[in-house]
Amino acid sequence: MVRVAAVGDIHLGPDCRGLLRPSFETLHHSADVLLLAGDLTRHGTVAEAEVVAEEVSDLGVPVIAVLGNHDYHSEQEADVARVLNDAGVTVLEGESVVLPVAGGKVGIAGTKGFCGGFAGRSAGEFGERVMKDFVRTSRQGADGLRRALMELNTDGCGARIALTHFAPVPDTLAGEPVEIYPFLGSYLLAEAIDETGADLAVHGHAHMGTEHGMTAAGVRVRNVAQPVIRRAFALYHLPLTKTAPMPAAGTTTRTPG
Repeated sequence: MVRVAAVGDIHLGPDCRGLLRPSFETLHHSADVLLLAGDLTRHGTVAEAEVVAEEVSDLGVPVIAVLGNHDYHSEQEADVARVLNDAGVTVLEGESVVLPVAGGKVGIAGTKGFCGGFAGRSAGEFGERVMKDFVRTSRQGADGLRRALMELNTDGCGARIALTHFAPVPDTLAGEPVEIYPFLGSYLLAEAIDETGADLAVHGHAHMGTEHGMTAAGVRVRNVAQPVIRRAFALYHLPLTKTAPMPAAGTTTRTPG
């Protein structure tokens, strides 16, 4: 088994220094990896990112993250990612990482993703340039996730996880006003997951949503926004098939750190 700890939407600021650290310091007893599903800061500033870095550094397990819309707010997302990387966090955007766990390998593909809506109730790439740009942003995020998951298919991973901030399915939005569903996620993310395959999909963003959901192809989806899980992190167990390495030339798979 691979033991996956996950949380999103922790929205840390300078007044939160040390808030989550006591819980995170117990992670190595119960988890093999910590996934951060975006909205780690309130306004996407370097000062806030430094607080996040202090909370998650040197935990004894790999920490893998994607950024969220809050982390982009101040247009300092590159600096936010740099601060987290300097603290040992692997920040993914259209990339994947492979971790050795219990004699096998777990692969994580990540992207922030974007909104746009779900099948039958989604925005289309048509009309004004601003509308086409909006939908293309969502498609680009999903395409990045698709490529990253495809890389994992060549890496002999015994478990594969899709990590996003925006939701891939409407199931985990239950509890949110239906009028804002199109701004909470996109079916394009679920299409990428189902086309390439995964064992678990983890996201945040929907504070009033529901923890459990599933894609059309049966991939488990979990909304780990902290207001939903109501604890420092959720813990999930995935069967881990021990597989021989299958390296592929020309991939962009990253190593953690």
